[in-house]
Amino acid sequence: MTAPAPDARIHDIGYRRYEGERLGALYARRSLFVHSLRGAFGLGRSARSKVLPFGLFAIMCAPAVVMVAVAVFAGLDELPIEYTSYGVFMQPIFGLYLALVAPQMVSLDLRYKTIPLYFSRPITRTDYVVAKSAALVAALFLFVGVPLVIAYAGGLLAELGFADQTTAFARGLLATAVFAVLHAAIGLLIASLTPRRGFGVAAIISVLTIPYFAVVSLMVVADEQGSADAVEWIGLFSPGTLFEGFQAAFLGGELEFPGIDSLSGAAGAVYAVVIIALIALCHVLLARRYRKAG
Repeated sequence: MTAPAPDARIHDIGYRRYEGERLGALYARRSLFVHSLRGAFGLGRSARSKVLPFGLFAIMCAPAVVMVAVAVFAGLDELPIEYTSYGVFMQPIFGLYLALVAPQMVSLDLRYKTIPLYFSRPITRTDYVVAKSAALVAALFLFVGVPLVIAYAGGLLAELGFADQTTAFARGLLATAVFAVLHAAIGLLIASLTPRRGFGVAAIISVLTIPYFAVVSLMVVADEQGSADAVEWIGLFSPGTLFEGFQAAFLGGELEFPGIDSLSGAAGAVYAVVIIALIALCHVLLARRYRKAG
């Protein structure tokens, strides 16, 4: 063993034990939620990161502004688009925003291997999934809900009737909440399967569009062949038509399925059960995904 040099010294590098307040797991969860929600709109990032989220948001709000202008100056008795149907009407823009935001929330953490840093804090994998899911639901709810607020304010300005507008607006917010929870669960699960953001974007767009057009095509064929009763059941196999059937059955929204004006009571109940089951399944698979991540 080598003897220490005669001039060896132990230097005081100023390390001190942390004696401040320990904010705990709740603060960590809230911070992760806020950070993810801000990131959904590019806040706290470069100006270039804000262009797409706010550009899509402006496009999402444009029909509401036009509806207000038309209702005020043309003296309409009701708004051209129902509150409950606004998300369905703007599905293409909503789908692009979901495809943009969901991979940004989770895929980059997987790609740059920052997951272990989150779990080194007082949060669990379940906390991570819950915080990310809640942030995406909140972002999607704001993305659709703010245009509804604009339309509601315009409806009151056009004197369309306070009671009717308030009731319809409340149904619209409830529909938006279901719409956001359903699509957030689907989008986050898909995005969590790949660390490549581009793959996540493409996969989410594919899952939202391909089944939708396939289901609508099958509905048209079934209606033309005299099988109108099958149309309402075919709608179960696409997220877009699934939600459209739900909001028409329970929230008084419009149903634009070919050949039918409304769902039967049994079909409406099945739509609700399938939505609940799909959301639950996505969250179970998402939690299982993060048991091995990091």
